[in-house]
Amino acid sequence: MDRLKVAILFGGCSEEHDVSVKSAIEIAANIDNEKYEPLYIGITKSGAWKMCEKPCTEWENGDCCSAVLLPDKKMHGLLVIKSHEYEIRRIDVAFPVLHGKWGEDGAIQGLFELSGIPFVGCDIQSSAICMDKSLAYIVAKNAGIATPEFWVVNENDTPTADRFTYPVFVKPARSGSSFGVKKVDNTGELDAAIESARQYDNKILIEQAVLGSEVGCAVLGNGSELIVGEVDQIRLRQGIFRIHQEAEPEKGSENAVITIPADLSAEEQGRIRETAKKIYKALGCRGLSRVDMFLQHDGRIVLNEVNTLPGFTSYSRYPRMMAAAGITLPELIDRLIVIALKG
Repeated sequence: MDRLKVAILFGGCSEEHDVSVKSAIEIAANIDNEKYEPLYIGITKSGAWKMCEKPCTEWENGDCCSAVLLPDKKMHGLLVIKSHEYEIRRIDVAFPVLHGKWGEDGAIQGLFELSGIPFVGCDIQSSAICMDKSLAYIVAKNAGIATPEFWVVNENDTPTADRFTYPVFVKPARSGSSFGVKKVDNTGELDAAIESARQYDNKILIEQAVLGSEVGCAVLGNGSELIVGEVDQIRLRQGIFRIHQEAEPEKGSENAVITIPADLSAEEQGRIRETAKKIYKALGCRGLSRVDMFLQHDGRIVLNEVNTLPGFTSYSRYPRMMAAAGITLPELIDRLIVIALKG
């Protein structure tokens, strides 16, 4: 039997390029090569598409050739160019291991839709909504889900610093992995935090700080057939959680302790799982997402954010939560591809 051809896309133009490469390395090490024939497409930071033998930290320096996804449904595949010759390589399914802008915001999902190629993860609409934290909050709040109080600062806006109750968090509305996120404790810190966030997006979110424990859920599946991994819990020693920006995240976080399963009662974990599923459905997610929340001291659960293509690195939370629930990474990869093919 012919193996299913899986295009695994990684890298990309966002600030999360390096994290994406690490995720793809883990996928390559754990995909079932007897069942699947992976085709690895790396996207450089400048946006060039290259087919390579395997993802690695120096993948661009290896034996690569140009390969782009064709939007023509009749082609259903890749245009591969090598030595001034080209060929069409049919693709059965795509697995975009891309994080951040142009990976989780609906852009690449639109290209897959045009091409007619099934793909792992959320569709255009849910990807775009979840990527924009302000839109995600509006949709979630309308579904009866608690969200932080927030204010949007557009490109030419100059907010009055004394209108807020501190502390607040200033963050790019459409970015990930805590890039450009700062905690602001007083009026004097606000302008600098906004300028820092504007390095990543011209739409900024000022968010009221939520007191509580940071918890997360890995959700897998479509519709009513959802699997939720073990709940995790983040305890911060200082600052904010930004493991992907640390020097050696593979050795653990410098300022946070992640506990899986969370050190919470069965009742609390059950409510967190049910809330995660409610958020997942309200935002139209499919395939997979990691739902991050706050558990407050009074038991109230508040949405933090939803990652529609969470990391797959050796230290990433999503695969670790699934592994704690008994789903190994090879099995998880297989399930995601099967879900994508079912549509």
